[in-house]
Amino acid sequence: MPAPDDVKAFIPGERVTHAPLGSGVLDGMRFAVKDLFDVAGAPTTYGNPDWARTHPVAAATAPAILALLEAGGHLVGKTKTVELAYGLTGENVWHGTPINPNAPDRFPGGSSCGSAAAVGAGLVDFALGSDTGGSVRIPASYCGVFGIRPSWGAVSLAGACGLGPSFDTCGWFAQSARILQAVGDVLLPEDALPSVMHLAPLLKPQSVWINADPATANALLPAFEALERVVGTGEAVRVEGPANVLGEAYENFRCVQAQEAWATLGSWVTATQPAFGPGVKERFDAARDMDPAKAAAGRAFRKRFSVRIRSLLAGGGVLAFPTSPFAAPLLTASLAEQNAVRERTMGVTALSGLAGLCEVSIPAGRVDGAPVGLSIVAGPGRDRALLDLALRVSNALGLA
Repeated sequence: MPAPDDVKAFIPGERVTHAPLGSGVLDGMRFAVKDLFDVAGAPTTYGNPDWARTHPVAAATAPAILALLEAGGHLVGKTKTVELAYGLTGENVWHGTPINPNAPDRFPGGSSCGSAAAVGAGLVDFALGSDTGGSVRIPASYCGVFGIRPSWGAVSLAGACGLGPSFDTCGWFAQSARILQAVGDVLLPEDALPSVMHLAPLLKPQSVWINADPATANALLPAFEALERVVGTGEAVRVEGPANVLGEAYENFRCVQAQEAWATLGSWVTATQPAFGPGVKERFDAARDMDPAKAAAGRAFRKRFSVRIRSLLAGGGVLAFPTSPFAAPLLTASLAEQNAVRERTMGVTALSGLAGLCEVSIPAGRVDGAPVGLSIVAGPGRDRALLDLALRVSNALGLA
């Protein structure tokens, strides 16, 4: 019998399960997958009943899932997602919003909400999610678990539903840094520069720390100091020229992602006229109406920004900052309050998204009893080195 789902992390109905297909570093571990990954013989609902109604059951299992099964992992269910992965709070009016296991009066974060909740509640050892605009990193921070957005293109997204293809990544959550690394051993290619295993120098982007709510920044300072003991004293840096770099990053990311989302899903939305929950329809309407000139300007900004931030990290540098400016919003937060949090948050998550960087969120602090995460970020292709650093920092914090 499957473990009781006290936090409503799994999609309603019969659990989608699969026994291990081999033996390896994941022996004895249970895992779940966000319901935008295909499992042969099961529907992929993408969080929306009209998507499930208009698509056949999956004919094949996503390669990332097969790799986990071949390494000894046991699939125990598919987890809830925000509709079409287009949201950051974790709400789903059709399947129900998962409960944040470490802050039940707050949102779990999206769109990989169910996977984060399942890990946070101890229902699984790890869970797959996807991260386009922050959908692994933010729920990891909100739910108090480890999470990674790998370098763009590092892990196959074959057999997964897309949203913004030049941003989409296959990420995962875990109960510990050790398990996070074990999953990486299965899914990740070898680092592009294996000689750079000990990332340094440590860089502290001032704009991101200033953007954080003071309570969040203060809660994460002990973790940053532990990181300094592992890597060396941090150096303050600017990640880009404009004074309001996070506002620039958010706006340009938003425009490019919206154009990609409509190019990816607009035909289906137009043909099907699906029923959407609050906020999702509005985001797709905005995507449909996105000014092409704004999206073009966003791509130009992205090129300039990527050159700048990748140059900072080229020698093995690592950025560290609050994953989110705030703890998870309260369930009673108004739509206007949620949107304000979304804008402040996505200015931060856009940094790695725009430049294709790898980022790990470490559950390193609490604000008013709710979890907040510290992110460490490395250049593209240094995912394994970053996971190694996350393990060492977690050991220093007594978290691993």
